[in-house]
Amino acid sequence: MAGRMVLGSALAQLVRPASEMDESGAHRLLPVAPELSGLLPNRGLRRGSTVAVDTARPASGGTSLMLALLAEASRAGSWCAVVGVPALGVLAAAEAGIVLERLALVPYPGPEWPTVVAALIDGVDVVVAAAPDGVSTVVTDRLAARARQRGSVLVTYGAWTGADVTLQVTGGAWDGLGAGHGRLTRRRLTISATGRGAAARPREIRVWLPSASDRFTAVVAGTPGAATIALADADPPATGPRGPLALVTP
Repeated sequence: MAGRMVLGSALAQLVRPASEMDESGAHRLLPVAPELSGLLPNRGLRRGSTVAVDTARPASGGTSLMLALLAEASRAGSWCAVVGVPALGVLAAAEAGIVLERLALVPYPGPEWPTVVAALIDGVDVVVAAAPDGVSTVVTDRLAARARQRGSVLVTYGAWTGADVTLQVTGGAWDGLGAGHGRLTRRRLTISATGRGAAARPREIRVWLPSASDRFTAVVAGTPGAATIALADADPPATGPRGPLALVTP
């Protein structure tokens, strides 16, 4: 019922007819933060692709990674939707840099989960979907095929067979606490990427979430023999807000 209400009112005007999709539109890239671009074969979210954020490790930082993936596309004008993640709040989304006016949340889609996700794929640029237990691969394959046809990016929150790229937080450590004093201020995450095709070569980076400053240093690939991808240093103003993400070197 909740899924029907959201789709029937708030999202009805967002659905674009299939006739509006052209061949060039299906292959455009949606931007990601520069410090995450090294994880993706096209250095952005390719329309029509499926990107899995693996959450197999509890409390691993998968939610932070998922939100960081959406932020740059949202700021660039894309609509995003998150389905089946009831623990996600608008405050966390805003702190990650997502524009709330272009974010749709469907926390409890119920048994109509496939219908809700399919309808959002038809009208939203980036759709995050957490598959409930018991969903068959036939259903997930159909949704991935629909995303390819419509030119949306399907970001799966959890393991997803057949994803073009799978991202996983493989390590992390909090910063800010001293010997019996202080408070948690940021978290260093190690993120790995595996996939197929252009994403077959494993990649790895380390990032701070959130960053202590807006100065980015480098993306470091963790595979033996892999090249280091350097980013230009960005000198931030003397004052200003902290960025949501920053790279760290090993």
